Amino acid sequence: MFNAFFTTISQHIFTVAAIVISLLLIAILLRLGWLYRRVNRLLAIGNVFQHDMKTPITSIEEALVAATADLAELKKFTTDMRQYLTTVEQRLKNSVQSIGTVRYNPFKGTGDGGNNSFSAAFLNEQGDGIVITSLYTRDRISVFGKPISRFTSERELSEEERAAITTCQQKIIQK
Repeated sequence: MFNAFFTTISQHIFTVAAIVISLLLIAILLRLGWLYRRVNRLLAIGNVFQHDMKTPITSIEEALVAATADLAELKKFTTDMRQYLTTVEQRLKNSVQSIGTVRYNPFKGTGDGGNNSFSAAFLNEQGDGIVITSLYTRDRISVFGKPISRFTSERELSEEERAAITTCQQKIIQK
């Protein structure tokens, strides 16, 4: 009876061990199949082309070489773009950055011209540019231009011209 008991227990242990080993073997085979598919997908590069879009890439080594070449090309492009943008920023600082316009009636007492006269300032970031004034009457139109440097002029400015320059200066400061 004692021997029969150990024989039954050892048969159960062997059965449980066989089941556990079988489950482990199935799990290993599933994992192996999954890895096999991933490796095949990695090696199946047939639809990938080099940067010339004509030469197909047939191996992982070729893909890495092509990616390295593309990366070097991208780095050069990035460097060139940074240099170009720096140049553009410098050029933009010298271009007109703000426009200020003031409309007014220079002949308040007689009513000639209405509010058709104006002063317009065109300035860059440093406050350099020009202020243009147009005086309108029924008989004629007069246009004047004065150079501006650092938000001031060597020539005498009218109140309206100073107001147009101040408007530009405020817009530049707000940026």
